[in-house]
Amino acid sequence: MNKVVLSGRLTRDVELRESEGGTKIARFNVAVSRNYKNKEGKYDADFISCVAYRNTAEFVGKYFHKGDGIIVEGRIQTGSYEKEGTKHYTTDVVVENVEFNGKAKEGSEEVAENAADITSTYDNLDKGVSLKDEDLPF
Repeated sequence: MNKVVLSGRLTRDVELRESEGGTKIARFNVAVSRNYKNKEGKYDADFISCVAYRNTAEFVGKYFHKGDGIIVEGRIQTGSYEKEGTKHYTTDVVVENVEFNGKAKEGSEEVAENAADITSTYDNLDKGVSLKDEDLPF
């Protein structure tokens, strides 16, 4: 199973672009603190490269900015490419789900409102739905 969950902060603004075929692609890095201190008594961090596609890419590009807290869920994907005769290897987290982590920054009322809408939508999912037999397709 290839599954990863990261909780951290964006190290820079999201780079949102569109492929030649029209697919939205978002690239960003997440700084994830380690849970132990180094020799100087400080916490180090790992900087994880992430890529999101389609609707997830649009969502991340619209609502997340440098310094924002973020939780990503996805899978690790490795690859390689050749540039100027040198082979380069890549490791990215392909993002499948993303969530807000932390409070919205001051002046980000739109983000806070959308986060509340998203949260209430997910909260209502487990409340169940009342259906009659005639509503069922089988």
